[in-house]
Amino acid sequence: MRRTLTTFSFLLPDISGVGATTRRMETVSMETRTSRPLDSSEPARAVVRHLSATLAYRAAKVLRDVPAGFGAAAFAEGVRSPARIVAHMADLIAWGVTLAHGEYIWKAEGGDDWDVEVERFFRNLAALDAALASDGPFPGSIEQLLQGPLADALTHVGQLAMLRGMAGAPVRPESYARADIVIGRVGRDQAASAREFDGDASARR
Repeated sequence: MRRTLTTFSFLLPDISGVGATTRRMETVSMETRTSRPLDSSEPARAVVRHLSATLAYRAAKVLRDVPAGFGAAAFAEGVRSPARIVAHMADLIAWGVTLAHGEYIWKAEGGDDWDVEVERFFRNLAALDAALASDGPFPGSIEQLLQGPLADALTHVGQLAMLRGMAGAPVRPESYARADIVIGRVGRDQAASAREFDGDASARR
């Protein structure tokens, strides 16, 4: 795409101090490069489906076995309760379903019921996976799905993990690269964690 700047004139002080002189800016043409849309073929969608399954695996671990009252806990002024964070995650994935269908519809529908919002999150994730797995041309945007709802939801999974630690119920770390994560498995029922460990993996030894 080529963009041309408008030619214009302006006054600058004359270096001799006599007066002002008119300087003219010449027309400038710039080549603006825009990235090409990511491929939306079946293999590309499979990668996004794997990311969705990864989100489901990590979220399921953080959302199960929470302490009593965790969903409604208040950690600081202006900070969403855990239930509200999950509600926002469910809204994000619902938005992602519209993006997968070539639309862009945001609607906040969350509430304060922990169980309801957890169920809604996984239900919407299943709908997103189904949209990605459908046959035929994909009308959605791979870029928008990655940089919008999926990245945002993963961020909130980390936020919930931090809040669980603050509540005295930390999530045990594991080697997620070796976790049993399968495309299409996007519900609450996930494989058992097989590579958990104790301590801080980033601590120097």
